[in-house]
Amino acid sequence: MKKIFTILTALCFIAVTGTAAQPKNREDWKQKMMNEKIAFLTTELNITPEEGQVFWPVYNKVNQEKDAAMRNVFKAYRNLAKATEEGVKGKELEKLLKDYLNAQQAQREVEEESAEKFMKVLSTEKTAKLYLAEEGFRRRQIHKLHHGNNPRGHQK
Repeated sequence: MKKIFTILTALCFIAVTGTAAQPKNREDWKQKMMNEKIAFLTTELNITPEEGQVFWPVYNKVNQEKDAAMRNVFKAYRNLAKATEEGVKGKELEKLLKDYLNAQQAQREVEEESAEKFMKVLSTEKTAKLYLAEEGFRRRQIHKLHHGNNPRGHQK
């Protein structure tokens, strides 16, 4: 019964936010993916309404931190790539390389801190399942991107 309630809650959330329509721009697409992810995680983790009230604000905050860290890695990568294409050498290139490596390290630290934050609001088991479910969702989205909604993975 709880699982049905959880699924219905997630579906209502998606319906209310209007994600059934095709996304019109990047923000619509991003919101659609987030709504799908919320529904997926809610179901996979069997998050109760009580857990959800505590978990989702933490999850959203952690997601913002992860996104910021990832943007920093991408920015440092682009700067390093541009510099190597332009033939930059010596200390300047060394600084850009260190910036890139530091951004990667900061991203790893955010990931480690995230697990600690999740374990404050979820059990260790549900935290572990969260990481597995997020990876499962990511793989499912990649599969859909490559193969459409065809479960066998073949193009029609």
